[in-house]
Amino acid sequence: MALYITLTVNPATKVLIWKIEETIDELKSGITLTTNSESRLNSMKSEIHQKGFLSIRYLLKEIGLTDDDLQYDKFGKPHLNNGRFISITHSFNFTAIIFSYETEVGIDIEKQREKILRIAHKFTPIEEYKTIANVDALILKLTIVWGAKESLYKIYGKKKLLFLHHIYVEDFKFADEKTTGEIRFNGEESSYNIKFLEFEGFTCVFAY
Repeated sequence: MALYITLTVNPATKVLIWKIEETIDELKSGITLTTNSESRLNSMKSEIHQKGFLSIRYLLKEIGLTDDDLQYDKFGKPHLNNGRFISITHSFNFTAIIFSYETEVGIDIEKQREKILRIAHKFTPIEEYKTIANVDALILKLTIVWGAKESLYKIYGKKKLLFLHHIYVEDFKFADEKTTGEIRFNGEESSYNIKFLEFEGFTCVFAY
């Protein structure tokens, strides 16, 4: 089984990343699903989505949890009991969770792709990045910004939040591997730490 990366963010918070290399049967063999999860799995038409769903349950197992510990609210946000927090992400052959005993958390994995250049204006003021002449560097930077905003969106966990107008990410240098972000909505502001890393053409960003 393929636990790929484990990061200790602080004593109460961990990030775990799984690289999917198993068959569906191999993934099914080591976990127990609730009736509801079994139904969700069977309704998935894509094999990669099924593998992502199952591999997340292995990440839960790594932190001593089971499928039964995971609940979703009406907005689709995952929840745990007993004052624990979790966020989940899946992209192609990677899945990840961030788990904390003390704070709301969010995580996102994205494949670094040129198409982000076409949609950048929808989630960030693109003029802020006009000084980046190298296309690969621009793709990487925008992917981090998107992942950061997606992570903060997951922390908020409700609809109506707009990436362009309500979520802000402080500018950063690649070498720092961290920045900060804010959610400004309905007259309220909340600030978060953001960290990011790269591997195999993917970017993982998480907020806490």
